[in-house]
Amino acid sequence: MITIDGSEGEGGGQVLRNACALSLVTGEPFTIEKIRAKRDQPGLMRQHLTSIEAACTIGGAECEGLELGSSRIVFRPGSVTPGDYRFAVGTAGSTALVLQTVLIPLALADKPSHLVIEGGTHAGMSPSFDFIEKCFLPVFQRMGPRVSARIKRHGFFPRGGGRIEIDIEPAPLQRIECTQRGELQARSGMVVFSSLGANKIPSRIRVAALKALPDWTEDMIPIRELPADQGPGIALSLEAAYENVTEIVTGFGKIGLSAERIGKTAGKRMAGYQASNAFAGPYLQDQLLLPMALAGGGIFTTVKISQHTRTAADIIAMFTGRTTYFEEAGDQGHCVRIV
Repeated sequence: MITIDGSEGEGGGQVLRNACALSLVTGEPFTIEKIRAKRDQPGLMRQHLTSIEAACTIGGAECEGLELGSSRIVFRPGSVTPGDYRFAVGTAGSTALVLQTVLIPLALADKPSHLVIEGGTHAGMSPSFDFIEKCFLPVFQRMGPRVSARIKRHGFFPRGGGRIEIDIEPAPLQRIECTQRGELQARSGMVVFSSLGANKIPSRIRVAALKALPDWTEDMIPIRELPADQGPGIALSLEAAYENVTEIVTGFGKIGLSAERIGKTAGKRMAGYQASNAFAGPYLQDQLLLPMALAGGGIFTTVKISQHTRTAADIIAMFTGRTTYFEEAGDQGHCVRIV
């Protein structure tokens, strides 16, 4: 039984998701204590419950302590069963984070799977659907499995109500190296919004983003209004497509957060990535660790290493024995090697 201190390192829900995925793949049971101890609302929240419940459903697992606010669980995996599944967070909790929990176990199964996940698709503190579809999945598919993702309905904070569908064709994971992103192919963006009335928030977000991206033009970031029943909400997505990778940066609307702050923050993040020569941005970096470790290792270059990534590396080492090395790489930022 592996014992994890959930307050160590980054101390968030990522520890739970990675532990569940690794447990299903390796067959190792685990206990995690002090769950999300560093957060303002510690313990399990709705999206964490849904993620663990999803892992239990696909993996025939048993889990003690599975309730809202719980600070300790004991997870005992069974056998992963591919098939058709539907998971509903019930709030704006992230659909992408639920997907991350079950994707790799199902991608290593012996038959295809189809998933429907309902909840938030564009909400803070989690990857957007656009990031999963255009940034993470294309790199993941280079390792072998084939995964297609479709958004059927947007879901913003706090209402949620979004819906995504995923088809997974499993295959063994192959080791890859991702050190060069290649030449820039295209840049684009979009502001999507719903039920905000007749106001100028979308255009204000776009203007603020463009101030941080002087080589971008207004026509590169169109504004799209969604049906009223998908709101209220707003999100900005910025995309830079290179030969070997696409970076997606997203800014999410939130009560009390100005349009100018949303656009400026996202724009500066994209400008920072474009100014580097690294392959992976800050959010792709920690998501590459788990599949690369299960593929037997891998290498990629990335921007500044986050605490999120270092914590993920620690959890991976507990279940697989694989070590992650972080090294300076000059104008490519950092080189990450999993061995």
